[in-house]
Amino acid sequence: MNTKFSDALIARKQAGFIPVIPDIKCTSPKEGDLLRGRDPLESAKLLAEAGAPALSVVTEHKAFGGSLELLKRIAAGTKLPVLRKDFITRIDDLKITKDCGAEAVLLICAIQPRPLLMELYDEALKIGLEPLVEAHTEEELSWVGKIGAKLVGINNRNILELEKDDGTVSATELLSAYAPINAVLVSESSIQTPAEAQAAIRAGADAVLIGTAIWQAENMGECYLALSKGIGDHV
Repeated sequence: MNTKFSDALIARKQAGFIPVIPDIKCTSPKEGDLLRGRDPLESAKLLAEAGAPALSVVTEHKAFGGSLELLKRIAAGTKLPVLRKDFITRIDDLKITKDCGAEAVLLICAIQPRPLLMELYDEALKIGLEPLVEAHTEEELSWVGKIGAKLVGINNRNILELEKDDGTVSATELLSAYAPINAVLVSESSIQTPAEAQAAIRAGADAVLIGTAIWQAENMGECYLALSKGIGDHV
């Protein structure tokens, strides 16, 4: 039986590390081509060897260059629980996500009306997908708490601007107080350095999701290790 996505994060945290979820994405609307000729599956395997407890795979094609085929390759080629990141708006998308091998799926508060989001949330749980419910405002976090979400994301950037804005980890610092107390909290986007990863954890996040900084590093493995060191390990 596959490891639950949130359980993998907690196990990594309990082992004394910052659970860093590498974001496997091909392009960034802000930074352009991230792969630079690299094979995303081989990169994912390298990050797994560096200690990644779980992976995020961006399947949105138009702005981020992803695909369902990429999700299938990463899920089949690594033994880690995988989160599908996309603009999920249909019930059918959930079954497709599950069939591609993902253990978790991103549901974004900002892109759809609450009744549809609630329907997607319930259906994801029903078919065995763990929903990561993403918020960007105090109001969204309050709603996420009301539905009892157990895996919650704070996006430090505005997804409605395709994350081209200059968001910072301060969004997590400001909003984490409004997150559900018993949820596993993930700080997403705009985290570039070990200090920023630590700041997110100190603010109340249980894990951080980082993409661009890892892809732009000279050595992805070394970058990952530096980001995931426990707070007490840093000078």
